Amino acid sequence: MPGKVLTGAADSEAAVDKWLLDTVGMPEKLHMRLRREGGIQWKGDRLRLALFPHREAGIEPVWQEQELDVLHEDDFCLVVHKPAGMAVHPDGSGVGVTLDHLVAAHYAASGGGVAVRHIHRLDKDTTGPVLYAKNEFAQLALDEDMREKTISRQYVAIVKGVVPPTLKVIDAPIGRDRHHAVRRRVSPGGQAAITRIVGCKVLRGASLLSVQLETGRTHQIRVHLSHMGHPLYGDELYGGPAWAGATGVSTRVQGWLKTDSPSGSSSADRQALHGELLTFSHPWSGERLAVNDPWPEDMLRLRDLLAGGAQV
Repeated sequence: MPGKVLTGAADSEAAVDKWLLDTVGMPEKLHMRLRREGGIQWKGDRLRLALFPHREAGIEPVWQEQELDVLHEDDFCLVVHKPAGMAVHPDGSGVGVTLDHLVAAHYAASGGGVAVRHIHRLDKDTTGPVLYAKNEFAQLALDEDMREKTISRQYVAIVKGVVPPTLKVIDAPIGRDRHHAVRRRVSPGGQAAITRIVGCKVLRGASLLSVQLETGRTHQIRVHLSHMGHPLYGDELYGGPAWAGATGVSTRVQGWLKTDSPSGSSSADRQALHGELLTFSHPWSGERLAVNDPWPEDMLRLRDLLAGGAQV
């Protein structure tokens, strides 16, 4: 309901376009499509927009006994917790249930008609919040926010060794490792990558870090911290120590340190990295939203063991 923007305008059509583009911030691509398809209508001071057309999910829904952990949802956005051991989207192999499959089932349970559109990704064995757009308006707006780096992602990481308090920023380009199909490395010819350490707590031979990303390169936190001599616990790919062995307790800890992985794999199989906070601007209202994702049990237990607060 733009109000006098429409009723007081000499040219209502031009006033509608200006309000949508300048005040609402509608992406030009979407505005043009709605104009072309008759998706913008008005009467008096009321404006009707076809922002929620029926769309196919784009991926088969998969229902599991364990419900999807929804952290935030409204008409435009969905934020869900990604457990360890689950990829965000299929890798082309056709094997394994992904977060996208579960989100498709979540939409289907609410009547369907929503395409599955993740805005960012997490590594398969990293836990944390993943943001989804529920319509084209949200997708275009949030994709632009990702490019402009206004979507903030804060992680907690448990790493080997004592990180010096002077280490605040890691600014080092990241590229592929030509000797390994999956691994990345710091390389002068790589893509620009900046990681900020915004908090540090010293544990027994380890550090608990709060980390923010300015860029979103593959394996960025893992590569940067390993490059600085502080690989993540459980990150075998980048030289991190095993969870159980590093605590100085018996290997039976591996059976006790369970992840929230759907496969039930042990924490020794994954890096100690969790996304604890996702902050973004709502694509329609502009309100700044902060979505917290509680630490998984395995990370809490490893922290307690390294802090000397747990006995096994």
